[in-house]
Amino acid sequence: MSAAEPRVNGMSAAMPGSEELPSSVGTPRPVKLGRTEAIALSGLDGTHVIVESSVNPGIPGIDVVGLPDASVSESRKRIRAALSNLGVRLKAMRYTVSLSPGSVRKIGSGFDLAIATAVLGAEGIVDADRTTGVVFCGELGLDGRIVPVPGVLPTIVSGLRAGFTHFVVPAGSAEEANLVPGAKILPVASVAECAAWFGADMVPGPVEIVRDRSVTHGQRPDVHDLAQVQGQDDARYALEVAAAGGHHLIMTGSPGAGKTLLAGCLPGILPPLDENAAVEVLALASLAGTFSARDVPPLPPFETPHHRTTAAAMLGSSRPNSVGVFSRAHHGVLFMDEAPEFSRDVLEALREPLESGWCRVSRSWGAVDLPSRFQLVMAANPCPCGTGGTSAPGCTCTPMDRRRYRGRLSGPLLDRIDLRLQMLPVTPADVHAQEPREASAHVRQRVVAARQVQAERYAGRDWTTNGRTPGGWLRGHFRFAARETHLLDRALETGALTMRGYDRVLRIATTIADLAGKERPGTEELGAALLMRTQEG
Repeated sequence: MSAAEPRVNGMSAAMPGSEELPSSVGTPRPVKLGRTEAIALSGLDGTHVIVESSVNPGIPGIDVVGLPDASVSESRKRIRAALSNLGVRLKAMRYTVSLSPGSVRKIGSGFDLAIATAVLGAEGIVDADRTTGVVFCGELGLDGRIVPVPGVLPTIVSGLRAGFTHFVVPAGSAEEANLVPGAKILPVASVAECAAWFGADMVPGPVEIVRDRSVTHGQRPDVHDLAQVQGQDDARYALEVAAAGGHHLIMTGSPGAGKTLLAGCLPGILPPLDENAAVEVLALASLAGTFSARDVPPLPPFETPHHRTTAAAMLGSSRPNSVGVFSRAHHGVLFMDEAPEFSRDVLEALREPLESGWCRVSRSWGAVDLPSRFQLVMAANPCPCGTGGTSAPGCTCTPMDRRRYRGRLSGPLLDRIDLRLQMLPVTPADVHAQEPREASAHVRQRVVAARQVQAERYAGRDWTTNGRTPGGWLRGHFRFAARETHLLDRALETGALTMRGYDRVLRIATTIADLAGKERPGTEELGAALLMRTQEG
């Protein structure tokens, strides 16, 4: 035994019979790996995925490992057919495709292009060194064309955050992809064109670009002008306050009082979205498959779900990466007409997004967080028949009917709504009034000015509007005297206000002062805000 051999307890550490092993065992053979990059989306957040492909002896076929869902696993069939139709014959060997990290679930057909390019890299058809560090996104058609997929925009945003700069996307998604600053986009119409860019000896023929075939969730509801609203001066002002401060609003009144019309006027007086908000709105539209180049730059969303809409549709939890109504209204308005008619599950699901601005959904397939920072507007009748509390005859609702109807909106939910407005029916004097009504364009100028004041006041903070400002910050910033807040203190003492309601009154008063051009709210603004908060709703 050689002196260089290790010994254990005085005995040689060599394995028995090891001298009989063939000299070829343990000698590594040269390995050719194809490698690309991809992004696995969970909501708007993405995880960097390394796609590797290896060719080894074995039963011919393609294996995809790394926790793929059914749509990712099916990519091997699409890839084999697409490459075959392009004249690329894969070897009669075993292709193993690894999606790392294996603990992250991979969802959707957007991994097709990354996997196909990695396979071509393992075959030596494309230069594997050139594809490393490039993020690929796209679905393969059987004829080799690249099909757009939902989520291209959030894929690029997540890739930039992970440190990547080069992205290969379907040519039909080029407009969407080019919206992200700082990203170098290579749009490709076919897998042959993609391979040619990365060193393959292919001459891609002309192909028709596949456009986005997704179906939008519906047409944007009509936006009305405040000039159409007859009477309802208090309601018009409350709507202006709600728009200026980003406050939630509930309107209660008989049918025909103008609740739906006023809600339809709100998007017309909101300020335009800033750059960050616009990117988030477009990213959600991309994830939902409703992106359209005609919506750039985007307007504040305006969602009006039917009262039979389910909680799953509102939250977006029916399948992975589905975007619900709450998230589609992000940075916009969610209008719930006939609010008491919505199911209890839907109404109670509002609590979390109203407080945190997020929808957090956990299901058997996993968990996802989607941004849902919207402005809530509700409309309700005073009773089931709608004529209660008015001079109109014919209300047949019993006190129990009214109590049960109003009880569908729970106290904790109402406590999270800033403004409660009681609307009276329109009178003949309102209809025949000769003076012109102020249009939305003029009101919007005041709203934009008030928002600018708030942006300067809250510069560097986590919030930008009065509707999101913590009450403790307002109390510390303005240092209200006891004589200024005596009405609020009394309401808190008697139980007419909760502490949450107290803070929301301070928010409303600050918005009233901003609209009036005052530096801080005083006794008059606090009193007006308390009245707008404690109206019977």
